[in-house]
Amino acid sequence: MKKSILVLIGLLLTFMAQAQVYSLADFDKKYDMLLKHPGVQIESAEAINSLYNYKFYEADKEFHWLRLRYPDHPMPYFLMALAEWWKIVPNTENTDFDDKCLAYLDTTITKAEKLYDTKDNKVEPSFFLAAAYGFKGRLYSERKKWAKATWAGKNALKYFDKCKGNGDLTPELLFGDGLFNYYAQWIPKNYPALKPILMFFPKGNKAEGIRQLELTANNAFYTRTEARYFLLQIYSMENEYGKAYDLAKYMWQQYPDNPYFERYYARTAFVRGYSNEATAAASSILSKIEHGMDGYEGVGGRTAAYILAYNHHHYFRDPAKAKQYYQKTIDFAKQTNSYDAAYYWASVLSLGKIASSEKNYDQAQAYFKEVIDKADRKSSQHKEAKEGLDNLKKIRREERRKGRKG
Repeated sequence: MKKSILVLIGLLLTFMAQAQVYSLADFDKKYDMLLKHPGVQIESAEAINSLYNYKFYEADKEFHWLRLRYPDHPMPYFLMALAEWWKIVPNTENTDFDDKCLAYLDTTITKAEKLYDTKDNKVEPSFFLAAAYGFKGRLYSERKKWAKATWAGKNALKYFDKCKGNGDLTPELLFGDGLFNYYAQWIPKNYPALKPILMFFPKGNKAEGIRQLELTANNAFYTRTEARYFLLQIYSMENEYGKAYDLAKYMWQQYPDNPYFERYYARTAFVRGYSNEATAAASSILSKIEHGMDGYEGVGGRTAAYILAYNHHHYFRDPAKAKQYYQKTIDFAKQTNSYDAAYYWASVLSLGKIASSEKNYDQAQAYFKEVIDKADRKSSQHKEAKEGLDNLKKIRREERRKGRKG
């Protein structure tokens, strides 16, 4: 009897599996693009949310399901490349994930090219070709491989042009347009040495680029979070600190375990003078580093430690705690080879000021001299260190004069 029931259950499960495969395949035929497929959007939404919240194992399971379901489609490989890219994001100096990211992007390109050659509708394969080349350019530019970045960028623009005119994909396509428009105008002003490279590209328009990225951030499905990632940086570069804070806080609330968004939230709250929020976020970052959570490392630690040091120094009037966190900032900066970072020199300078106020003049002198000898001569830290050292000399002269009178 039990054996018969088991056989019956087996047959039912087999029938259900076959029916599901049949219904999925039948459903797929209704959509000429996976990007417009509501079933795929539902399946991928949870995975994409897991990815951006640094739950890479959970995201990977869903991406592998998509790869099994659509083995010849570029989408699963692009999403897996995106996961590798976000492992790089917290510290872009980290090259550990480059090879895997580039391999997935190359597979995306191979699959998309085959799709491009075989499908009448070229829009979807063009979208993935543009996206994959765009991310390759993004990674190569981080590695200062300008020739490769230029080549990838030109390919990305070529395929974005082939996508245009498709109303259903307009919000997704605005992402590429927005990025190009903003950075094509921003780069020559901030990196004049790269002007010759930009001769190969059309002119940009920063204001239009921001508008397009904002439309993407509010209306796209697949590129929404990427647009917000760039808008955070752009708002800060454009001194739109209120917008940067609002967006950073929103993104941190959406993805509380994303180290990049939490770091940006801590930074923007700090810049806006919201010391309690900045302190809470910074403490959370350091706690997550201690617990070894994915993506929480030295760059975020440097920012968080400095925020806590500054707040304890200037708001909470606790120099002992401030010294601990300034030293932590220095340790994190050394860990990430960030000796030219403003937080590093601001921390050394602040330790000098605290030592001076505590009348540890020899120690204060050592800190001030370190800043003067090694920090950028045009930096505010260098100027303040010189003033601190001059003031220290006056204090010591005054003390010697008093000593002689006594």
